[in-house]
Amino acid sequence: MDNGNSEHTKFNRILVGVDDSPDAQLAFRYAINEARDHDATLYITSILESDEMNVYQALSKDYVHGKREDLEKHIAGYRDLALRAGVKNVEMVIAEGDPGETIVKSVIPATKADLLIIGSLAKTGFRKRFGSQAAYMAKYSPISVMVVRQK
Repeated sequence: MDNGNSEHTKFNRILVGVDDSPDAQLAFRYAINEARDHDATLYITSILESDEMNVYQALSKDYVHGKREDLEKHIAGYRDLALRAGVKNVEMVIAEGDPGETIVKSVIPATKADLLIIGSLAKTGFRKRFGSQAAYMAKYSPISVMVVRQK
């Protein structure tokens, strides 16, 4: 029902969490379309999870720096795809920690995003990023959350 004031449904700052899982790819494509269609800024985020490193790796600045650089290059690929698809403003956000908690407590406030789009299932194994975190983010996020899943 439209009461003439549909402005509350327009999102201006869209945050999407990416990993290499099929659901996250779907979420990314959805986020691109939303950002392009509504002329919104798109923030692409991925989290460097410290629990994926052993204690020696976690203590090694060179190792962590290398992993962060790899992730930045990976996210830059997503940024380029979004720009080519016609999104005018695209930003990358890389943080470290527990994905759900870091996105809710740090990334959302930093970006002032008004919509979070995530996949419902993560890639399993070493590269998992968001799936097990989707319920956490949906519950604790201070903004609207769209959880995208494959049919």
